[in-house]
Amino acid sequence: MTIHIKECTLEDLHELQEVSYETFRETFKDQNSPENMGAYLTKAFNLEQLAQELSHPFSRFFFVYVHDETAGYLKVNTDEAQSEEMGEESLEIERIYIKSSFQGHGLGKYLLNKAIEMAMERNKRKVWLGVWEENEKAIAFYKKMGFVQTGAHSFYMGDEEQTDLIMTKVL
Repeated sequence: MTIHIKECTLEDLHELQEVSYETFRETFKDQNSPENMGAYLTKAFNLEQLAQELSHPFSRFFFVYVHDETAGYLKVNTDEAQSEEMGEESLEIERIYIKSSFQGHGLGKYLLNKAIEMAMERNKRKVWLGVWEENEKAIAFYKKMGFVQTGAHSFYMGDEEQTDLIMTKVL
């Protein structure tokens, strides 16, 4: 299996929107109402919002490809781009999604290791992320990769308040 990563640019905006919709919907559609799912997708992944995120100097997106097919993506934030105030010593993994047809092939670990490598290159001491408390598969994966729960915060799926666990790995 040939795997490679490419950093996203504004030229990738439409592809990023497409993979964002697909992977988020695949991951969460069965646990959320169509109305809340639609509201969230429209707010989080509209072209203007994604363009702002792609242009932010402290946010970076990466596609992961398998045999030149987009299999998923990673978004990392540092400094003031982090969704919680975690300080300059931290790197946030805000999004890490793999298309369902590519899951089970180590791509999540591949992207997670890319984020850890970036953190170490920038002399960060911690990598952290938020994961929905009901996403047991992801929580088990992060624990296996050395993350521990260090807190929680609210996440809104449409008008429904949900809880994301904050998980941290000290480097």
